[in-house]
Amino acid sequence: MNELPHIVTLTANLLAERTLEFDAWAPGQTQRARREIFQVGGKGINVAKMLNRLGAPNTALCFPGGASGAECEVWLRARSFALRSFPTDAPTRTGTVVRSRGERETTFLGVDVPPSAAALRACAEFLGEQPTGTVLAVCGSLPGWETADYDPLREALHRWPERGPLVADTHGPALAWFANEGAALLRVNRAELESLFTARERTLSSGELLRTARDRWSALRWAVSDGAAPVWFIGDSRDAETILPPQIAEISATGSGDVMLACALFARFHRGLSWRDAVAWALPFAAANAAHPGIAEFPFPSEGPDSLRR
Repeated sequence: MNELPHIVTLTANLLAERTLEFDAWAPGQTQRARREIFQVGGKGINVAKMLNRLGAPNTALCFPGGASGAECEVWLRARSFALRSFPTDAPTRTGTVVRSRGERETTFLGVDVPPSAAALRACAEFLGEQPTGTVLAVCGSLPGWETADYDPLREALHRWPERGPLVADTHGPALAWFANEGAALLRVNRAELESLFTARERTLSSGELLRTARDRWSALRWAVSDGAAPVWFIGDSRDAETILPPQIAEISATGSGDVMLACALFARFHRGLSWRDAVAWALPFAAANAAHPGIAEFPFPSEGPDSLRR
C-alpha cells in the first residue's frame, strides 16, 4: 500500500486572536465581557486544525514574531500541532472577535505583518528539503508579496509542482501569480475570483468567469464559494458546474472556507476521491462549521457524502 502523502500548510499572516463574549454590547460604551478565549488564527492554521481532527498527518508553517507570536507558538504546541516556525522581527498581528446573544459575530483584525527576509528565506530552504509527493497548501494573504524579500519563497513555490501538488487559497497580488503556476487547485470566494477580471468581465456569471479563467491561466482546477450559495467547480476536463452545500442556520461563517479546503485535501489524498468529488465531500463539514461558533470545533455531520465512514 502506498504511503499517504504528507500535507504542509503555509500561513504567512499568523493571528493572535481573542474572542470576547458579551450578554449584549453597543458602540460608544465601556463593555465588560463575561468570557474571554485565546486562539491562534490564520487560514493555514485553521486548515491544519481541521486536518488534525480528521487524523491527516500535516505540518503547519508560520512566521511568529514578538510576544504575540510567542503566545501563538505556546498555544499551538500545547495542542499538539506539528509546527515549523520561522521567527520574524515584527510582532504577530492581533485580532478580536466579539460575540453576543442575538447579534452577528464581529471580527476586528490588526495590521498585516510581512515576514522578514530572513524568515522567508528559511521557509524556502525548508520547502526545498521536503520529499517528493508532499502536498503544499498556501493559505491566506501573503503580506509584502510584491517585495524582493519574497524572491526565495516565490522560487520555491514556482518549483513546487515538480515535487508535489500545489494548492492555494489566497487573495490580493499573490492570487494572480498562483493562477499562472499550474496549481492543482485554487480555492477562492466570488469576490476574490472577480479581482482577477476587468470591471466589464465581473458582470459575467461565476460559470462564465471560471471558463475564462481556465482558458487564461495555468491553474488546473478552481473551486469558488459564495456564502450559502452553491459552490462552483471547474476541472481540467469538465465544464463549470455547481455543487450544492447543505442548508443550515448560520451562526459564524468564519473559517468555513478553511474547513472546506482541509476536508477537500483529506478526501483527495487520503480517501482517493477525484478533486470534484473531494470538494463535494467537504461541503457538509464546511456547512457544519458555519452552523457553530469557533473554527473546526463542530460535531461531525451525520449526513452527507459518507460523512467520515470508510
